[in-house]
Amino acid sequence: MDNSALKALIWRTVQALNRTWTRDPEARGLEQYFHPGMVAITPADRLRLESGEACLAGWRKFAREFEVLRWEEKDPDVRFHCEGRCAVVTYYYGCEIRLRGGGPTLEVPGRDMLVLVLEQDRWLVVADQFSGFPGQG
Repeated sequence: MDNSALKALIWRTVQALNRTWTRDPEARGLEQYFHPGMVAITPADRLRLESGEACLAGWRKFAREFEVLRWEEKDPDVRFHCEGRCAVVTYYYGCEIRLRGGGPTLEVPGRDMLVLVLEQDRWLVVADQFSGFPGQG
């Protein structure tokens, strides 16, 4: 597979992962994207999430509590490392969310950086760090 086709495959994987938790309040199927040893730093958690299980619980909690009204990814960048077995993916996102059951709509733009590894012909997220843009309330 050439470099551009592999980048497209990884980007489609990230988009599918995002559709899983933004469209389903139970985030069913999310476990297929998270490595058991995954670590994440999120704006909602003071301490890092230190396992795939902890990350799944965090993403599912968010999906159950908030309704994602709009989600879009912008300007993806995929870079390879470790002889093509590791990829760092960065992109910007825009979304609108509100508490399930009603409430005000919040516009939440930000940025995301994921690290994926190739294991048994599957790309799995081993690290994620995302945040809003600096200076955004």
